[in-house]
Amino acid sequence: MITRRKINILWFIWLLFWPLLLWLSYEYSIINLEGQWIDIVLFAVFMCIVALFPLTINNNPIFFVNGISMAVFLSFGLLVETILTQITILTLLINLKVDKKELYRFPLNLLMFAVISFVSANVFWLLGGDQQSVNYHSVNGFIAIIGYVFTVFITNQMIIKLFQTYLHKQKVKFFDKGFLWELTSSLLVLPVGFVLYVLYTEIGRAAIFYMGIPFISISIILRLLYSYQEINRYLKRTGEIGHQLTRRLEVNEVYNVFITELNRILPMDLAYIYVVNSNQYLELVRFVDSSGKTSSGPGVEYLDPNEAFSGKVWASGRPIIYGSSSEWNQIKNSKIPLETESIISLPVEYGDDIVGVVTVISKKKKAFDKSHYRILDILSNYLGVAIENAKNYEETKAKSERDSLTQLYNYRYFESAINNYFNNTSDSGGIEKSSLLLLDLDHFKAINDNYGHEAGNEILCQVANRLIVQFADIGLIARYGGEEFVVFLPDVDLPQAVEFAEALRRNIEAVSFPVEKHILDHCQLTEVSVTASIGIAAYPIHCESPSELIRHADRAMYIGAKRKGRNRVAVYEDLQTI
Repeated sequence: MITRRKINILWFIWLLFWPLLLWLSYEYSIINLEGQWIDIVLFAVFMCIVALFPLTINNNPIFFVNGISMAVFLSFGLLVETILTQITILTLLINLKVDKKELYRFPLNLLMFAVISFVSANVFWLLGGDQQSVNYHSVNGFIAIIGYVFTVFITNQMIIKLFQTYLHKQKVKFFDKGFLWELTSSLLVLPVGFVLYVLYTEIGRAAIFYMGIPFISISIILRLLYSYQEINRYLKRTGEIGHQLTRRLEVNEVYNVFITELNRILPMDLAYIYVVNSNQYLELVRFVDSSGKTSSGPGVEYLDPNEAFSGKVWASGRPIIYGSSSEWNQIKNSKIPLETESIISLPVEYGDDIVGVVTVISKKKKAFDKSHYRILDILSNYLGVAIENAKNYEETKAKSERDSLTQLYNYRYFESAINNYFNNTSDSGGIEKSSLLLLDLDHFKAINDNYGHEAGNEILCQVANRLIVQFADIGLIARYGGEEFVVFLPDVDLPQAVEFAEALRRNIEAVSFPVEKHILDHCQLTEVSVTASIGIAAYPIHCESPSELIRHADRAMYIGAKRKGRNRVAVYEDLQTI
């Protein structure tokens, strides 16, 4: 965004140099214009009509009046060409409906094209060109015209790149897409402009009408060609994004890919992904701004039906597209960002259900066209399928990783996770100290025999909950098998692990377990007392690998705790002194 200081400097430079350039153009204009005013007006109308069909590339409009302006320069001189070009620029900017925040584009473009006109004319004269008697049959006359054409093109590109670099602080390439399209249009338009000049010298103002159709046709054809290429590029990129989404196996990855790629292909300032939560409200899961910064939400985390744009789309099931704030005055809401102008908001569907809403916002008027809407529609369809596929995968994965009774990790996942931890930390420069607790409930067979297996299951689930309360933030918990549980504590040394184990043992011993589904005669809640034996091993003082860490903790639990009376904590190193 251009700072206020730069805008003020730009207006000052325009006020200082623009009148000077017009005065110099007048001084250099020595052609007699008597009786030619009607022709000049017709040329002005001709140029303004052509300016209504511009291409906009990298936020810079390219319009095809170079050929006409060349004919005007050769026929009427620098002053007339400068004035008509300035009128054409004003027509173009008014047609583009420049926003108040971009009014600086008026002095910027007026000054830019005044400079181009003046510099090109001087190159024409330096190369021997003479507007009093343009002889395009001679070598000198032809070279002067070619020099004029080349200077218009190069000066235009250099000034554009200069403004992009120093005014907009953009990283630019000289030979970018804008350069190639302007070169293409110049190669098509300038020869037609030269024909216009030749015809005008031969048959007069009728040439303006004869050449009007070719010029306008070229403008329309180039615009359609560019639009066709852009749509093909969008569709190709959309297909690539669709493949990326369908390959993602986690929901968060799907959100990240979608929001990142969306920011790259659409001219937006803000984008939101909402998902339907319990069919009661929308929950924001991803947000991105024009800088590419993503987050889980900028503060507007929830929306009710019909609230703001996304809530309205969810409630109605119909997409919305607006080009300016005047079109959506009735939707005003405190959760709509300030300075919002253009909006596209689409439901994300899977089957017959709406599973979310995607909304993109621009602070510019008419920032989005039909092609943008179609692209977002296609991507939203990909998103709906990808989300559901990822959810199904995560559910299947969770079932394979979790113990069905306690919902703790199963031992297979635990073993894989601890091996990955050791491998990753060793690759990054060495494994930190860590400890492992292996817990076994004492006399659990007798509990099952006396109270029933359902009561035993209740106790196992309650033990799992106590482990989660104590270790969820610092360790990895899993059901080892039967009535055994294992806890891996990264970055926890042996003395700390012993303190944790003792606290856990005392908690299990002191706080009895209430069970409902017992086999006793009465149906009331029954309290069951349970104790636990816990074995501890630590890395690196007791082992060199994760498998040894588990095995040594298991040995400490059986030999050091179970065989010595149960309801105690045992450390592997104590066994080595026996």
